[in-house]
Amino acid sequence: MNLPSINPTTTEAWNKLQTHFSEINEVHMMDLFKEDKKRVDKMNLSWKEFQVDFSKNRITDKTISLLLELAEELGLKEAIELQFEGSKINQTEDRAVLHTALRDFHSMKPEVKKSLQKMKKTSNAVIKGTWKGFTGKPITDIVNIGIGGSELGPKMVTNALKYYSNDLKIHYISNVDGDHVSETLKKLNRETTLFIIVSKSFTTQETMTNANAIKNWFLQESTQLDIEKHFIAVSSNESAVIDFGISEQNVFPMWDWVGGRFSLWSAVGLSTCCAIGYKNFEELLRGAHEMDLHFRNEDFSENIPVVLALLSVWYNNFFLSETEAIIPYTQYLEDFVPFLQQAIMESNGKSVDRNGNTINYQTGTIVWGNVGANAQHAFFQLLHQGTKLVPVDFIGFSESLYHNKKQHEILKANFFSQSEALLQGTYKQSISNAYRAFSGNKPSNTILINNLTPKNLGSLIAIYEHKIFVQGIIWNIFSFDQWGVELGKKLTNKLLGSL
Repeated sequence: MNLPSINPTTTEAWNKLQTHFSEINEVHMMDLFKEDKKRVDKMNLSWKEFQVDFSKNRITDKTISLLLELAEELGLKEAIELQFEGSKINQTEDRAVLHTALRDFHSMKPEVKKSLQKMKKTSNAVIKGTWKGFTGKPITDIVNIGIGGSELGPKMVTNALKYYSNDLKIHYISNVDGDHVSETLKKLNRETTLFIIVSKSFTTQETMTNANAIKNWFLQESTQLDIEKHFIAVSSNESAVIDFGISEQNVFPMWDWVGGRFSLWSAVGLSTCCAIGYKNFEELLRGAHEMDLHFRNEDFSENIPVVLALLSVWYNNFFLSETEAIIPYTQYLEDFVPFLQQAIMESNGKSVDRNGNTINYQTGTIVWGNVGANAQHAFFQLLHQGTKLVPVDFIGFSESLYHNKKQHEILKANFFSQSEALLQGTYKQSISNAYRAFSGNKPSNTILINNLTPKNLGSLIAIYEHKIFVQGIIWNIFSFDQWGVELGKKLTNKLLGSL
């Protein structure tokens, strides 16, 4: 069964929103807070260890009502069910979209369960030192060789969960830049390094160029027979993997119903599983699954991904803001924005709708950001006093993992104060110096989480995955293909001959 295919601009709700926008466009949020003393309570979503405050947005109760009406009119509920039921909603590639099935322990696909068991066995062997290299020494370093979703997700999670890591050193090679490869290899010992090549087709140019360069480096002091003790592949092309020299028992599967940018939950995340241990990796999956249930079952008015997605549509399509910033207030999430940039912009950067028509309205948002408080001393000047309207998601944690109470209080003070400053500006204050004036009225969401655990990180990632899905349904686009990436690959191969 196909997804609904309705041009959103032709709906009654969209037209109502357009009229409503002209009424609310110049309203200051500070006035809305004064008029409604219960605004914070009403525009607040509590779920497990998450608190999402969306009261600092340029919206009223009517805005929310109309946005929910839009979701209903465009068949969002039906679309969600089609995804979870495994319908081939990625119609241009004739594939299902079932990354949620990778973390559903209640009704897990047999092939997923088998892969997880293999990940558990492999990661335990590497962590405990029973996986030996060709000279009998245990593994000390793991190198993940992949690009795009085969690197961004695992790298982000591995670094985000460093607090839970063991003594293994994890490295990521993605760029085809030979200098980057050489810089990584010069720190490694062939006898104690395990390489994980992640490529669904096992033909990705950047990945295979790097993999072959590393293989040649490895063979300078070893033999072809030693490859099976030092190379693992995550791929769907088993014959190409075996031709490379990797043994069949060291091959992990990839499935066509999981897109690369949503694959960290699978064997693509083997490097992460080795870094934090299988138990923590499974907690990551369980946290995502809990958010899946919330997204699938919760009423839209109380549904975190749905509310965040509808707010994004509101700014992108009515305020025409085009970009949105994401600011995590923890250094552990320094790779979160680059990960989301691929997930969001590769998914929803589309200009043809599900009917095959050219789109005449804005689709995918441009996502950018950095960790706070670093970002405050970089680009926050533009957020506060610039001419562009940039909605912001602030992500913070109530507790520090190392219980550095004093420093964490300073961090949290920054987290809360920046959203307040964007809201208030110098609202109705007497400012004699125009250069010191702030208009305020800049929208933001604050996502406050108890602490950074594997389970909470899984839930957080899943929030944004589902937000992407909702946006795609609203904009009437296919979010799960990426044909725009293919042209550059073809031209690169063509130019290689002339170079």
